[in-house]
Amino acid sequence: MVANKVSFNILVIEDNPGDFALVEEFLIGEIEIGILTRAKTFKEAKIILSSGRSDFDIVLLDLSLPDKTGIPLIKEIVAFCITTPVIVLTGYSDIDFGIKSLSLGISDYLLKDELTAMSLYKSILYSTERKKVASALEESEKKYSELFHMSPQPMWVFDLDTLYFLNVNNAAIKHYGYSHEEFLSMTILDIRPISELPKMEKALKLCYGQEQLICQGNFTHRKRNGEIIQVDIQSNIIQYKGKNAMVILAIDVTERLNYIKAIEAQNEKLREISWIQSHIVRAPLARIMGLIQLFKDIDEEDEKEQMLDYVLISANELDEVIKGITDITKVAEDEKYQKNGLLLQYAENEE
Repeated sequence: MVANKVSFNILVIEDNPGDFALVEEFLIGEIEIGILTRAKTFKEAKIILSSGRSDFDIVLLDLSLPDKTGIPLIKEIVAFCITTPVIVLTGYSDIDFGIKSLSLGISDYLLKDELTAMSLYKSILYSTERKKVASALEESEKKYSELFHMSPQPMWVFDLDTLYFLNVNNAAIKHYGYSHEEFLSMTILDIRPISELPKMEKALKLCYGQEQLICQGNFTHRKRNGEIIQVDIQSNIIQYKGKNAMVILAIDVTERLNYIKAIEAQNEKLREISWIQSHIVRAPLARIMGLIQLFKDIDEEDEKEQMLDYVLISANELDEVIKGITDITKVAEDEKYQKNGLLLQYAENEE
């Protein structure tokens, strides 16, 4: 009775006709076979596997072939079967040999003397499922790696226990000036000024003991050439090659912060101009207006002459105030042009 209705295409590499017949019987009893192909020698198997066929779901390999045996045979077959699970069927009962075989990339190691239809069926089923999971994981890691290295912003992964860099992307190498090898020989402490260490240690304390933590904050970093930059950090805890690690996205916001400071300085200048207009200008202007009114009511020439002197004094005072406003405005305009240039440069860098 066929236990699994999924159709399998199987390659059996076996020179002994009796062993092949037994395997075939076991397969027919438990598995829905699509195509069953046999190779009697390594040479035949190599021709089949190197012909471009990639439709095998499983390869069953005997380790005692006429033209190749043992470890060399395993290495050769595994090299051809990148996406196909390989199950070894052998008479070797050496446990150490079996363990070493598994380390070479085979999916399972079955002894012929202990082989049953059910054990073979389970091995095939488990091996194919493990391969699917492994392939999906490999594809996921590949996509992660592509996104990681293609990111236009600096990214890195560091070990939470040792703080050493585990991986960095091309953008980080270009922006910070360290080579990939230099990064991997450093810890995250090495890209920070000493004054920043207490803040970083406080941030790290929040991470320890957490299985998942997404956080964000602004930190100060130091490039290889000594330049100090302000960085917006976004981070998350991950498992990286069996280690507790953290992946970091670092966005240099130095120019953005400088631009904001420039805008704040300009606003301060505008507030100063507004205060001058509302207070200092009004004082001489009010005196002039009052003197003009008095001038209309005076008949004596001497008094008019004196009044005109007062008007002239107030007018000169008003002129000095206006010159001061002009100077401040000119400074503000110069700063505006500088800020516009800074904004344009920042926008170009963002692109």
